[in-house]
Amino acid sequence: MKKPVKHSAIALAILTMLYEEPMHPYRMQQLIKERGKDEVINVTQRASLYQTINRLEREKLIQPQSVSRDENRPERTVYELTDQGRQTMVEWMRKILSTPSPEFPEFPAALSVLAVLTAKDARRQLERRVAALEPELKRLDGILAQASFLPRIFLLEMELLRANCATELKWVGSVVEDLRSGKLTWNEKWLRKMAKQFADQHNE
Repeated sequence: MKKPVKHSAIALAILTMLYEEPMHPYRMQQLIKERGKDEVINVTQRASLYQTINRLEREKLIQPQSVSRDENRPERTVYELTDQGRQTMVEWMRKILSTPSPEFPEFPAALSVLAVLTAKDARRQLERRVAALEPELKRLDGILAQASFLPRIFLLEMELLRANCATELKWVGSVVEDLRSGKLTWNEKWLRKMAKQFADQHNE
């Protein structure tokens, strides 16, 4: 049985771009940025785009259609979606939308070992995060306000980004308040005591 093709945000973007019409990689990158989809699809590194295109071509999900050349520009390969690519695109969409998958962002990882900092230092860093999240939330609100003329189907990912940002801002703010009040605190002596208790319980 053939191994399923691994999906990624940029791979999905490539297939959906080619679902619209055949195009060359530079045009794909342009469209993603013009439509504001670079908020959720990282196309800043062109090498990653081309590497993914090469992988999708090896997997026979896309194929070269033609080679175009504008004046004073190098040749550009125009790609098109294959039947297998169209089927895979739909399968990826259904799986991604329906099935939560584990993701491992850095912020929760740092929170899991927060006690390596002092409570005072941790509070200071989280205050900085709040200061960064507040203008980010305003920025997302501005984007949604400017794009309010668009049908909602084109703004769903921005709505989610805005909701996640607002939720994180509120939660981080509550942690900062608990650190300020002393409701949440720790020190090295207490941490060593807790570590010993956990070790003793594990060895019982």
